[in-house]
Amino acid sequence: MNNIIIHALIPARGGSKSIPRKNVKIYKKYPLLVHSINVAKDISLISKIIVSTDCDEIKKIALENGATVPFIRPSQISGDCSTDLECFKHYISWLKYNKKQIPDIIVHLR
Repeated sequence: MNNIIIHALIPARGGSKSIPRKNVKIYKKYPLLVHSINVAKDISLISKIIVSTDCDEIKKIALENGATVPFIRPSQISGDCSTDLECFKHYISWLKYNKKQIPDIIVHLR
């Protein structure tokens, strides 16, 4: 299993309507987003933790807590009707475009 590359991908857009700013709301002392990052950090097989976001505040929190934010997600896939599948396709396209290694497995964390 040592040769398998696993990334965690956390979609975290800034414009939630049901719970405004939900990804930065404090839950048990930390922003909600940080709980997902910490779960990924606890899994030793995960080599990269990627947060896909359209929000500078979420990006800052992600970076401060050990995740990578290699891009700001485009607004056309960050709206109320946008799907996580669009987020995953965007991440894989970004990897290909930037000639980065594509992981064997992408773990979806929310």
